[in-house]
Amino acid sequence: MPGDISVSALAHAPSTPLPHYWSRVVGAGRANEGLRADWQRQLTEAHEACGFEYIRFHGLFHDDMFVYTETEDGEPVYNFQYVDALFDFLLDLGVRPFVEFGFSPRALARETNTVFWWGAHGSPPTDLGKWSALIARITRHWITRYGLDEVRSWYFEVWNEANLWGFFHGTRSEYFELYEVTARAVKDVDAQLRVGGPATSNFVPDERFGGESEDVSRRIVAGRDDIDDLDWRPVWMQAFLDFCVERELPVDFVSTHPYPTDWALDEHGQGEKLTRGKDATPVDLALLRELIAKSAYPDAEIHLTEWSSSSSPRDHTHDTLPAATYVTRSLLHSLDTVHSLSYWTFTDVFEEGGVGDELFHGGFGMITLPGIPKPTFHAYRMLHALGDELIERGEDHILTRHAASGRLTALVHHYPREEPKSVPASFDSREVAGTTQAKGTPRRLAVELGGLSAGAPFRVEVLDTEHGNAIGAWHALGSPAAPTREQLAHIDRQARATDVRTVLAGQDGVLRFDTVLAPWSLALIEQL
Repeated sequence: MPGDISVSALAHAPSTPLPHYWSRVVGAGRANEGLRADWQRQLTEAHEACGFEYIRFHGLFHDDMFVYTETEDGEPVYNFQYVDALFDFLLDLGVRPFVEFGFSPRALARETNTVFWWGAHGSPPTDLGKWSALIARITRHWITRYGLDEVRSWYFEVWNEANLWGFFHGTRSEYFELYEVTARAVKDVDAQLRVGGPATSNFVPDERFGGESEDVSRRIVAGRDDIDDLDWRPVWMQAFLDFCVERELPVDFVSTHPYPTDWALDEHGQGEKLTRGKDATPVDLALLRELIAKSAYPDAEIHLTEWSSSSSPRDHTHDTLPAATYVTRSLLHSLDTVHSLSYWTFTDVFEEGGVGDELFHGGFGMITLPGIPKPTFHAYRMLHALGDELIERGEDHILTRHAASGRLTALVHHYPREEPKSVPASFDSREVAGTTQAKGTPRRLAVELGGLSAGAPFRVEVLDTEHGNAIGAWHALGSPAAPTREQLAHIDRQARATDVRTVLAGQDGVLRFDTVLAPWSLALIEQL
């Protein structure tokens, strides 16, 4: 069969370390959602199945967390009870906070209700002295509550996507000033705490256009078919690093959001719905790694604190198998580039645009609002199953070994050659998502692993359109707008029922088996 996928190696072949950078951080909508029982149940499942170590969310200082208010005469009033309840849950679970300092509390906001259904106050604080005092006060509170060693293991990121109007009603210079004040406040509490930024959105063509506005670079790419030939750069990154050098500021890590589709909106609400090539993410991450290596902060960690197949919370491809395959391919093609690439988000308990209007509404989450896993959840679960030693990898697969046990684990992804792009966004309907899933032809998978004990058992699990595909199960029921509890339970069972079989090595200690993978399939091969 043309285009066979071959996985072949010896069990004791030389290896290199394989950090699971994909499970370091995961995203969620806002802090207050983390007080919900369904959110907490889903994070518990995601942590146990996918191994997520840190979680990042917006809204730490929003009104609904009651962190900061003022008396009539302007004296600060601090209240950390809701934050404590959330952070206590996270740490008890074994998940650490990747702290995003933002947005402004209402009492400090220059403008209010600038973005999101829940009315985030995306403007600079009116009083940077009071802001600095808030940062110092809550950081000291965490150290008192959780201990210095614990808090030193956290990350402190300044704001979110300040280059986008609405998220930040201010200028780039104002953001840099905010970073300076915040970073100094953190380091004044303890010099070993880790702080970073600029947490900007997306990459744009050529960094010289990533200044106060993205209008110029947007006009450059509008209507072009060769967008992948352009020199894409992280917004504000070079200017941010230059500013920090000039002001002698700490940068323990850098952050940005390398979405491959759906160009971010500018201050006028204008944008282009673009889809870059399937290698956009590996290329962007490698470029960022090189940029940091050549900077004045070569030892800074690189954390991409938001990422998925699309930056839209209403992109129907988020619910589908192609998104899971895209995620898997991109992650395995980006090894040794960054310290984390945080999937945005783990759950559809997410209210930036209000609640989704139906079960499968294209939400960011890898788990639906009622708790049903989407294909992307299975992708991260399979990635988590990989070993910590890399034996061999190719265009369509990776073979690993677990150092402690010597067990082998391989993961195969069939991203169709007929799709040269990242998964095209499907904003207004499911039509594009359906067309994308229909692309491609089956491919033969041939596995030959030697150096095993005779009869060594392996578990082979396949995720495809017929197995573990939640939205497929929903369609099979007629796509009910308001599923009954019985229907939801059925969809959930089908969503968790991947195709599983057991195969054995021969008496010669060689595992040999062939199978056919449909387009967009994932196959996990685990030694038992």
